Amino acid sequence: MFHYAVLLNALGVLIGASVGFLFKRKIPQRLHDILFTVIGLTTMGIGIRMVTQGDDFLMILLALVAGGIIGELFRIEDRIEGIGKKFSNSQGFAESFLTSSLLFLVGPMTIVGSINIGLTGNADLILVKTVLDTVSATVLTATLGTGVFLSAVSVFLVQGLLVVFAKSLTFLTGDAFISDFVGTGGVMILGLGIRILKLKEVKVGNLLPALVLIPIFDWLKNLF
Repeated sequence: MFHYAVLLNALGVLIGASVGFLFKRKIPQRLHDILFTVIGLTTMGIGIRMVTQGDDFLMILLALVAGGIIGELFRIEDRIEGIGKKFSNSQGFAESFLTSSLLFLVGPMTIVGSINIGLTGNADLILVKTVLDTVSATVLTATLGTGVFLSAVSVFLVQGLLVVFAKSLTFLTGDAFISDFVGTGGVMILGLGIRILKLKEVKVGNLLPALVLIPIFDWLKNLF
């Protein structure tokens, strides 16, 4: 879990977020508004591209429905916003945390890269991802807010756990599992884009359990 590449990735997010936070104060409101719009549109585009990579859309739908119910019952979105109000007192904390966490973690590089570290010690993918995440964290913090800082914890925990349990999770590197995982995350990222553009207040945080459920549903499907 404490592999140097995982630590570097989390540190890269913190460094990028810190740079973005410094720049945020120097960006005029007019430029901030257009950057906010660009981030929203780009987020929607990334979400649409990821959704089209899904393999079994029935499984994706079931995971999102079940995950949404669980999320609503446990009020995940409200709890994330509560953390933001407690520590940063800034608006949009959940929005920036969710956007950055999903963009940093929902993709083949996260799964394959982390499992490769656990099985072979090869950290090349995660090191490349670290550079990309650092740059992204700068832009996201400058436009969306301070929730990006907390996403460093998500990066460390998720990738660290994938490294630790790599031998048991090799099935996740299968094309179908990755495709449906990415497709599920794509729906959520699309929802975040809609939310960033203020088209509809989509409670994406309450859909997070779907990311845990989709590999389980795919695994059960393959059993039968």
